[in-house]
Amino acid sequence: MATDSATKQVPVSEGVFTWPSDEPRLLGSKCTDCGNVMFPTQSGCPKCSGQSTETIELGRTGTLWTWTVQGYPPKSPPYAGNADPKTFEAFGVGYVELPGEVKVETRLTVNDPEQLNIGMEMELTLVPLYTNDDGEEVMTFAFAPIN
Repeated sequence: MATDSATKQVPVSEGVFTWPSDEPRLLGSKCTDCGNVMFPTQSGCPKCSGQSTETIELGRTGTLWTWTVQGYPPKSPPYAGNADPKTFEAFGVGYVELPGEVKVETRLTVNDPEQLNIGMEMELTLVPLYTNDDGEEVMTFAFAPIN
C-alpha cells in the first residue's frame, strides 16, 4: 500500500474500513429487525425505522453498477484530496454492488473510460488520498477492476 515504508499511514476516518489490514473490508450496519444492510454504519434503519443495528464487515468484491470520471477538483471542503486545478488528477467514481448486501459509492482506481464497464468485477483496496499536516499518508477505500 505505501510507497515509502517510513511514511506512516492513517485511515481517512475511523470505523469506515478495517484498519490496519492486508485484506481490508468496509464496515457497514445490518438491521437486526429486517436484515437491511447499510454503508456507512448507521444506528437506525432507513428501511423499517428500526433502532437496532449491528456492525458487520462487508464483502470485498462486487460488480460495477455505474460510474463516471471526476475530471475537475471537487469543492473543498468537504473534499480532502488535491483540489488545486493545476495539479489535480482525474479519478473514477462509481457505485459497486456488493452481492446480497448494498451498493457502495466509491472512488475507483481507474480513470480511463476505455477500461471501465458496467458489470465488471471489482475488488476493494486502499489508496492514498493526501498527506496530512503531520506528514502521514491518509488512506481511503477504492475499488479496482479484477483482471
